[in-house]
Amino acid sequence: MANSLRGEVVKLYKNLLYLGREYPKGADYFRSRLKAAFLKNKDEKDPEKIKQLIARGEFVIKELEALYFLRKYRAMKQRYYNNDDQ
Repeated sequence: MANSLRGEVVKLYKNLLYLGREYPKGADYFRSRLKAAFLKNKDEKDPEKIKQLIARGEFVIKELEALYFLRKYRAMKQRYYNNDDQ
């Protein structure tokens, strides 16, 4: 069971690392915070606690995707609409 959770954790880390490339404060800032968060919980052995942490990481992924979508939306809106129209 630990091996399957390990695979999920590695997959989560890679996904977050990929999403962190476009983070507003910079990729290096995001990478250091991500590494610290994962190292803080590296000694966790309880499978239920690990599943909770994975769920929290997946929530963070959804939040980052929403942040990036909103940023793209705002950029498109600025390009195509004048401020006078609002």
